[in-house]
Amino acid sequence: MPIFRYKAIAPGGETKTGVIDADTARDARQRLRRNQLLVSDIHEARSGRRSAPNEKSGVLARLREARRSRRTSLSAKDLDTVSGVTRQLGTMLASGIPLTETLRAMIEQAEDGRIETIFREIRESVNQGSGLGDALELHPSLFSDLYVNMVRAGEATGNVDVVLSRLADYLQYQRALRRKVVGALTYPVMMIALGMLVVTALMAFVVPKITAMLEDTGQTLPVPTQILIAISDAFKEYWWAGALAIGAISFAIERIYHNSEAGRLFLDRAMLRTPVVGDVLRKQAVSRFCKTLATLLQSGVNAVQSLEITSKVVQNRVIADATDHIRARILEGADVATPLKATGVFPALVGYMVAVGEQSGELEQMLDRIAIAYDEEIEIATDRMTAVLEPLLIIGLAVVVGYIVVSIILPILQVGQIQ
Repeated sequence: MPIFRYKAIAPGGETKTGVIDADTARDARQRLRRNQLLVSDIHEARSGRRSAPNEKSGVLARLREARRSRRTSLSAKDLDTVSGVTRQLGTMLASGIPLTETLRAMIEQAEDGRIETIFREIRESVNQGSGLGDALELHPSLFSDLYVNMVRAGEATGNVDVVLSRLADYLQYQRALRRKVVGALTYPVMMIALGMLVVTALMAFVVPKITAMLEDTGQTLPVPTQILIAISDAFKEYWWAGALAIGAISFAIERIYHNSEAGRLFLDRAMLRTPVVGDVLRKQAVSRFCKTLATLLQSGVNAVQSLEITSKVVQNRVIADATDHIRARILEGADVATPLKATGVFPALVGYMVAVGEQSGELEQMLDRIAIAYDEEIEIATDRMTAVLEPLLIIGLAVVVGYIVVSIILPILQVGQIQ
């Protein structure tokens, strides 16, 4: 059944927009008219018709396109949306509500038109006989490989509600981890930005006026003051070159990171080796690796496929390559712990705990414990990072401003001595 996007006028004159599924645009208008809505514009959003045999190639093409465009990470807003939706789906299915009715409820309570459209299409696919996982796979903007494969594993075992609840917990964990790391990095970044802004303002506007007065005295200026004047003149004359250089470097790094595997590996390795900050990023990557792998294994996804999905989720090329190495060795008949230790990427403690988990048959639980332990380590590491960077940034800013002040005061004192 096609899905139509409409714009209509309510009895009070209010303009409303939304989506509705109907056989034709005329049927959609009639249904909206019965709801006392006067349609001013309506068009088909996307066809939800049952695929005839000769239409299968189009469906497959759409599926391939969805896989190509699938994102490995969600924005903060989408992560919040998917987490809430997943929790609601799991709760309603656990209460015994049929899947089609659950999807109908999600459509009716959707506040975002985009989410409403997506769930209408998912419900239509399910009504046509598709599994929930297959229906979700056609919407990669919200549902990742991890999400789809976990739902499929839940469908195979008859525990979709349990898997969705586990997924909601995992997404909430991802959101908390992201906020924790971003929050820790926000303060240093703000300090650096503020310091650069203050120094730029001094060098571009304040220093030139004062140094111009000092040059009018005709005396020989001290070397520090001459250096300051040269830097200030460079700021005034070539600020645009500096801005272009910063933009070009940022653009080059962005292109290298997204278009070159070797470049991304180099940048991620450099980030992990960065003093103080690298420790936080490494702990975050290890925690995400362990939590993701544990969640997939607990949901019934096999180890090889779990590692393949995990390599796309960790968001660090170094850890992803190590994960791919572990997966390749498992295909050759190895266990998880041995190649994990051999990579040299994961801390030795992680390798030993994974080995114990495999021997005891409780690998999933052990990975969960590692993730929890590293969450606590991240808390400690972020506090340590803030404690180290804060005084360093303050001292650095004080040195720069102090040099400017001293360079200005020296010629003033020199004039006083001459008089």
